[in-house]
Amino acid sequence: MQITSVNNDLVKETAKLQQKKYRTQSGKFLLEGFKSIKEAFDYGIKIEKVFVDKKHVANYTFFDGDIIETTEAVLKKLSSTESAPEAVAVGFQKIYDKSVFKNAQKVVLLENIKDLGNLGTIIRSSVAFNVDVIVLYGGQSVDIYNPKSVRASVGNLWKIPIVEIKEFNDLKEIFGTFNRVATLPRTKNLLKNYKINLPALIMFGSEADGLSQELTEYSTDTVKIEMSKAVESLNLASSVSIILYELFME
Repeated sequence: MQITSVNNDLVKETAKLQQKKYRTQSGKFLLEGFKSIKEAFDYGIKIEKVFVDKKHVANYTFFDGDIIETTEAVLKKLSSTESAPEAVAVGFQKIYDKSVFKNAQKVVLLENIKDLGNLGTIIRSSVAFNVDVIVLYGGQSVDIYNPKSVRASVGNLWKIPIVEIKEFNDLKEIFGTFNRVATLPRTKNLLKNYKINLPALIMFGSEADGLSQELTEYSTDTVKIEMSKAVESLNLASSVSIILYELFME
């Protein structure tokens, strides 16, 4: 199949997946570029169709579904990047339920995270440092299937369960037996001296507001990164990476 017009109905419908409401309605999302598409396929993400620059069709013989040969102009319309990738695929979102917590020992909670780049980096760090599950808590977090977040995770989005939890009562039900560690800017518990007890829920607040009072009070322990007094705080993704490395990579 070939499509060369940016005004094609299928192209226009697919481009809508750049918007969260259409991703939510359809349960689909966009993957951009060979690496992202191939890794998603290898990790069991169901791919519906792939739009491919006709010069690169030979790279996609691993996929036996709908291959649509197309142009750079169409790919640019489908992509959220400045330059068109060689391919854009439509995939189905992977949905997890509470069963992923059954054997989990190392869980990261992100409360109302707002920055797509931060989320992508945290996903990479969580995979690198042996986290079992990521929780997006509070109902105001960014969408993990936003194209920028998908790109920032560099293929790691498929390697770790990510679960959204909106209600505090659900959180209490799942993590009642966990050591619940609040990461705070002011506490006497320094990361360099801290020893983690598993199973553990490590809780991080949003970039602007930090951890809510509700989650701070819910914690069973606290920890902070010791740093030079010349710096007030670190970027959220940097903080998460440092803490996960220190706690989980002994």
